[in-house]
Amino acid sequence: MTGTIEKPYILAGVHHVTAITSSAQKNYDFFTNILGLRLAKLTVNQDDYETYHLYFTGEDGKSPNMTFFDFKNAPQGMHGVNSIERVSFRVATDASLTYWLDRFEHAHVKHATISSKFGQKTLEFEDFDGQKYQLISDEKNTGDVALDRPWMLSNVPEEHGIIGLGPVFVKVADAEQLRTIMETVFGFHYAGHENQMHLFEVANGGNGAALILEEANENEVYAYQGFGTIHHLALGTANPETLHYWIERIRSFRLPHSGLVDRFYFSSEYVRVAPGVLFEIATFTPGIGALEMAEAKEGVVDSYEEALMTSGFWIDESKEEAGKNLSLPAHLFPAEEAEKARLASSLRPLDTKDTLRDRRQDKLWTQEKVLERMEGESLAAFEARYVE
Repeated sequence: MTGTIEKPYILAGVHHVTAITSSAQKNYDFFTNILGLRLAKLTVNQDDYETYHLYFTGEDGKSPNMTFFDFKNAPQGMHGVNSIERVSFRVATDASLTYWLDRFEHAHVKHATISSKFGQKTLEFEDFDGQKYQLISDEKNTGDVALDRPWMLSNVPEEHGIIGLGPVFVKVADAEQLRTIMETVFGFHYAGHENQMHLFEVANGGNGAALILEEANENEVYAYQGFGTIHHLALGTANPETLHYWIERIRSFRLPHSGLVDRFYFSSEYVRVAPGVLFEIATFTPGIGALEMAEAKEGVVDSYEEALMTSGFWIDESKEEAGKNLSLPAHLFPAEEAEKARLASSLRPLDTKDTLRDRRQDKLWTQEKVLERMEGESLAAFEARYVE
């Protein structure tokens, strides 16, 4: 299993990125009302019921798939060495970056100027927690990683909407060791460097299949996790069969790993690749429990075959309902566990009932408005008291 990776098993690019937020409510408002993404699933951390887990995607519940935990009493994190430093969102053209620059100005979102990395136009920005992002233009992209459609109910014009995840930045103390792991274990190939940044690509490369390894400066501070930082990065594999290959391959390299984990929405394997840096390999098909639910005709999808073509977020509840209420798949949350999770979440107010509201004619929210809304406050109550 330590040899060359055969074609069916080559990783397909970035699957999702999971970060930590100080506020699920503010995170929801920032991503839906400023970035124009939809809340595709509202659930809890399967290992910590007191923590919400929010999944944001485009129209079809696929990429960009940016997810967040809101760990209770988490401290503010620190960016630095031994961390996943920044995530990219893809937009269609260079002109889209100009649109977003203007949008960020009006929304009072902290941002840089439009610049270039590895021949692609980019625009860096941050959210209210100091979480680091960038937009990247696909105008000169040569890869073939599948895209989602922009969310149709957003007030972002369709031609400028976010359509996928792009390069993810990783900064470590021992860049050479991580490079070896990326190349020999995961099958990435070196695609060039700019200053202290080294570009690696997998499969056919391009914006959706790229990691950027940053060399740390000698006196740079070390990172620690908390809100405003990234928890882990997931790379995509086709299905449960290919995931099994990766579990065996990682085991053969003797890296610390989890073994198979069924997350319902997808199946996963977690592997620690460096201090502070956690990778996941996740299936593009729904998880084992979701596929079993579909085969038993217990969900909203009628067959196993249909489930393979459907977002894992829309197996236990429909696309038209997802995100409005807390979702606890029965496969992972039997009655007693589901009750514990609902009780825990009831102590952490969060209102997402307007998640499928048509925002196309909405006035752009500012970051000040995002910060003003109280936890769990209904949109109607908030709009009644909020003054621009």
